[in-house]
Amino acid sequence: MKLGLVGKPLSGKKTVFEALTKSESAGRHKNENRIAAIRVPDDRVDTLTRMYKPKKTVYAQIEYSLGKQQEGARGKTSPWGILSDCDALVHVVRNFPIPGEEPPAPYRDILSLDEEMMLSDLVIAETRLERMEADKKRGKKPDPTEAELLARVKEMLENGIPIRNDMELAASPVLRGFSFASAKPVLVLVNNGDEDTDLPDGSPPEGMEMMVIRGRLEHEISRMPEEDAKEFLKEFGIEEPVTHRAIRKSYQLLGLISFFTVGEDEVRAWTIKKGTPAVEAAGVIHSDMQKGFIRAEVVSYDDLIDAGSYAEARKRGTVRLEGKTYPMKDGDIVSFRFNV
Repeated sequence: MKLGLVGKPLSGKKTVFEALTKSESAGRHKNENRIAAIRVPDDRVDTLTRMYKPKKTVYAQIEYSLGKQQEGARGKTSPWGILSDCDALVHVVRNFPIPGEEPPAPYRDILSLDEEMMLSDLVIAETRLERMEADKKRGKKPDPTEAELLARVKEMLENGIPIRNDMELAASPVLRGFSFASAKPVLVLVNNGDEDTDLPDGSPPEGMEMMVIRGRLEHEISRMPEEDAKEFLKEFGIEEPVTHRAIRKSYQLLGLISFFTVGEDEVRAWTIKKGTPAVEAAGVIHSDMQKGFIRAEVVSYDDLIDAGSYAEARKRGTVRLEGKTYPMKDGDIVSFRFNV
């Protein structure tokens, strides 16, 4: 899973990036693109590791990208750059005062960046449609499906509607190569001052989730030893680090879940879309498993922990065999049977 951080100047997005990833300040490389991969914290993986004592434990990973400003559509600056292949965007908006600057206006900034995304997408769609029309005049037949979808995109954007508001259009495989910015789901991080824990009045646009972060404070806490960090989190009424909260929100936004494979060699978490059929989940592990899929042996995490062991769960009848179309559930522990 890849998430790209965007935000207006002075929003604190670099501070938030470093708080989320516990990465060091960019220093002399401050104008370069930055990427950091972090493991997804999951107590269930820790518990399964204690149970199986494997040679290796592998957590799910999430990647955050912070792109430098680049020249964009029609002379406007664009933050997209390396963010075009991200699954979702994290929009950091300022909600704290800065001496000499205008008062914060989070919803204005949210709408402003949304407009910038739509303008960038509109230029891409118009350019492609113009080329298709030129090809048509030269006798080259364009893909009618692509033309129809791009026309729908153009109409939405001209009416000020981001592509993400049409989930079917946003997820179209035909349009995937265009990497439309306004098609991506958005998590808004409202960057408050140290003592402010409230969301601003109002609601984010459709297709966006919102949560509060006290960026400067949580940046400082992310630099502390674990025990000191726990004390400071408690003192400031923060239940868990921002990394945990942001990842959970991101999973919800993208409709993601985790399933697990376990054994003496390895305990591993895998990330898939909620409801993914078992045969496709097998393909996430290895293409051979998907091609030769026979059955999935499944037990839920809660049932395994309640039983205390896999053997006991089997005796209780909570280990079951599922077919190709079984919709995977969060916390499923799976062993795939396949034949190559």
